[in-house]
Amino acid sequence: MTWKKRLTQWMTPMRVKVLFFATLRELTGAREDTLTLPDEETTLQQLRSRISERYPALGDHLSAALAAINEEFAFAEDRVRDGDRVAFFPPVSGGHDYPTHLRLTAAPICHDELLRSISTPDTGAVCLFSGIVRGRTAHMDHHSITTSRETVSLEYEAYAPMAERKMGQVAAEIRARWPEVQGIAIVQRTGHLAVGQPTVLIACASAHRASGCFEAARYGIDRLKEIVPIWKKEFGSEGELWVEGSYQPQPADRQG
Repeated sequence: MTWKKRLTQWMTPMRVKVLFFATLRELTGAREDTLTLPDEETTLQQLRSRISERYPALGDHLSAALAAINEEFAFAEDRVRDGDRVAFFPPVSGGHDYPTHLRLTAAPICHDELLRSISTPDTGAVCLFSGIVRGRTAHMDHHSITTSRETVSLEYEAYAPMAERKMGQVAAEIRARWPEVQGIAIVQRTGHLAVGQPTVLIACASAHRASGCFEAARYGIDRLKEIVPIWKKEFGSEGELWVEGSYQPQPADRQG
């Protein structure tokens, strides 16, 4: 590419018309928008990131949305070019649309409210895991000697944008492994929490107790502790301590 062509591109920004449908239209409050992009090397995935910044209310709906460029299905690495019409929309009508509730929050968790949010008329069982701040914690030092520390409180910190996206991945993995699971809730507290307060909630609903809700809830909390970027600091009589895990993410942990 000659320097004159690059200069022309710099002087004339690339513009793309973005269309929103169904749930996405309601969340953005717009049927369409025009975005100015930096250059012709922009991919569909990069465009999603820009839209996510522009419309934070879309949340997980945008990452789950299908896309089309100029009325043809498009995928993450497809290039977006000047004048393109890019549409984002949920999967077409049909099949089940069970509720999914994902949230990072500094507010207390209301278990009854969350159970209602993931229950449908078909729900006959809900398995709920709730972690709480315990008052005494065991630690193993570098010499494999286990000691016990008194805990007064915990402080949770999260890399919020990535954490919310990876929580959505955990929910998607649950549905792939246990297709009979209906509603799913994954809620993580942030901030300072006292002994006895709930820290995290994983709930999975199904028509029957034998439909995978027990296994799915267990998988959910185990997976959350592997790939969702959330950390905790313990405050106790012996001082403060950041608790670090040992799991090393693999390429397979990336969301497809």
